Parts: sequence; C-alpha cells; structure tokens
Amino acid sequence: MTHRVTLIPGDGIGPEITAATIHVLEATGIRFSWDQQAAGAEGMERRGEPLPDPAIESIRSTGVALKGPLATPVGPGHRSVNVALRMEFDLFANLRPVKTIIPGRCYEDIDLVMVRENTEGLYVGVEHFVAIGDDPRAVAESTAVVTRLGCERIVRYAFEYALEHGRKLVTLVHKANILKMASGLFLEAGRAVAREYEGRIGFNDRIVDNAAMQLVLHPQQFDVIVTTNMFGDILSDEMAGLVGGLGLAPGANIGPKTAIFEAVHGTAPDIAGRGLANPAAMMLSASLMLDYLDEHEAAERVQDAVIRSIRDDDVLTHDLGGEATTSEFADHVAKMVRG
Repeated sequence: MTHRVTLIPGDGIGPEITAATIHVLEATGIRFSWDQQAAGAEGMERRGEPLPDPAIESIRSTGVALKGPLATPVGPGHRSVNVALRMEFDLFANLRPVKTIIPGRCYEDIDLVMVRENTEGLYVGVEHFVAIGDDPRAVAESTAVVTRLGCERIVRYAFEYALEHGRKLVTLVHKANILKMASGLFLEAGRAVAREYEGRIGFNDRIVDNAAMQLVLHPQQFDVIVTTNMFGDILSDEMAGLVGGLGLAPGANIGPKTAIFEAVHGTAPDIAGRGLANPAAMMLSASLMLDYLDEHEAAERVQDAVIRSIRDDDVLTHDLGGEATTSEFADHVAKMVRG
C-alpha cells in the first residue's frame, strides 16, 4: 500500500529536518506518495499568501499532512498559518506526548500526554479595541468561545486515546474557580463525559495554576492531561521542558477527517542551512503519523530508533550537547530503523 501524504517542508530549519525525517521514513519500507506544497514564508514568496489554495486542496485530498515549522509573516492581516489550518480542517485535538529520552536530567520516568482543545477558547481571535476619548486603542477586549460540543469531543478524545494506549488516568485542567462560565462549562461537560468511562479510566481535575506547579514538583502523578486551547499551549511547553525542550516534542493535530503532524518548535532561522538542527521532534511526529495510518509496527520502530540513538548511542545534535549534524543524526536513526 502507498500512502498519499501532503508534505510541507516549512521555513527556516524546516526543509532540513523534513529531509532528515523522509530519510528515516524511507528506511521503514513503507511506501509514500508525497505531494509537496509551500506555505508560510515560502508560500508568501511563491504565491503571495502564507496559506495558498493548492496547499489547502492537497491536504483536503490526502487527508494527512507532515509539516515543518512555518513562519507567520509580520504585518496586519496575517494570521498564524497553524491556527488557520486548524480552523480550516476542524483539527480539534492537539496531541503532544512527552517522554524521558535523555537520562540524568532533572526529571526521570516522564511519560505524559497532553490533549489540547485546538479550535476554541481565546485563540478563536474574537477581539477588538474600544476607543476612549482620542485614544482609539484605549481598551482591548478578547472573547473566549467555548461550546459544550467542543468540550465534550475533546474530553472524549482524551478518554478514547487513554483506552487505546493503555493509559490509566485522565486529568482535566481548568480555571473554573475564576472563569465560572468559559472554564466552568469545560469542567461540567468534562465530568459528564468522564462518567461514561467510570471503572475503565481514572479521572480527576486540577486548577491550571496548581497543575503547572504539580508538573514541576511531581510530574509522574499525571498520565493524560486534557485542557483548553491556551492552557494546553502553555502547559505542553512546560511538559517539553521536563524532557529536554521542544527539540524532543512531537505534535499531531487531529480532526474528523484530516490530520496534520508537526514538530512544535519554531523555524530557528539563526541556524538554518548550517546542519545544526535537531530533527528528533519531526521524526517523532512522523511516528505519530505512522500510528495514525495504522502502520503501528513501523511507528514503534521509528520512535524506538530515535530514543535509542539519543539515549543509548549518545548521538546528540548541538542543542543536546553533542556534535552530530542533522544528516548524521538522520543516518544513524535510519540505520537503527532498518535493524
């Protein structure tokens, strides 16, 4: 079987880590038909817009995309391409697993999954200025949009993920003590969904500030965390910090009919083209993609090869304190994948 996948190499270090990841995917023996498209800064350069229609149509056709980091052009009217893609394809679930790879750091035995609501909350972009006197921008107002349907489906996704992957506990993170309606609805809907899984998956909830502290003090108490858009954005970066940073953090955006897989770090233009970029997060994101495509054995091989290359073989890129180049790391992981 050949899998048709949209490929968006991205900006900055994106093309380098994407090429490294394709090299590793080829080593699995799985066949892919890549439809390469431009977006972000490259989309602006080629077609005058950060999210060109051909990229959108390609993703709509294939249903799956592997994407490098994208730069959002500076200036009015240019919204984040990542946010635009989530809205365009209703990618309501943002999946960000983190796992201890490098031993001897501050935290050991980290194995956490963030399930972040991806299309609602403050990130819907409903905001405006209110003029007072001669100041047209005297007050800024932002509106968080939270729907019962959106709350129910993201919490249910977290529970289904937990069941499928042998997880034991789902923790719902909220701020219902202060945000009585927006966060209160999330907690109310989440508790209702949790009752459907009683006896199969454990459930508790935490106020977001306490959850942030507990992630630092005793992260092993968590398993699967489900939360709203902005809280998930912040806490997932904190979780990545527990295992060594965003260079080791994969990401997936899942919708009813479409999925986009990406490393969650930025474009790092200061090191672009120098062979210094760490492609591990992109490779781990590709492992999530393989799992989504029901290529479970290949997904496990890729994840295991990345982890063993770093943990056991000490093949480290510069950000991890080593000397390996992007291509050297890719060659070693590909060799491990082949066995």
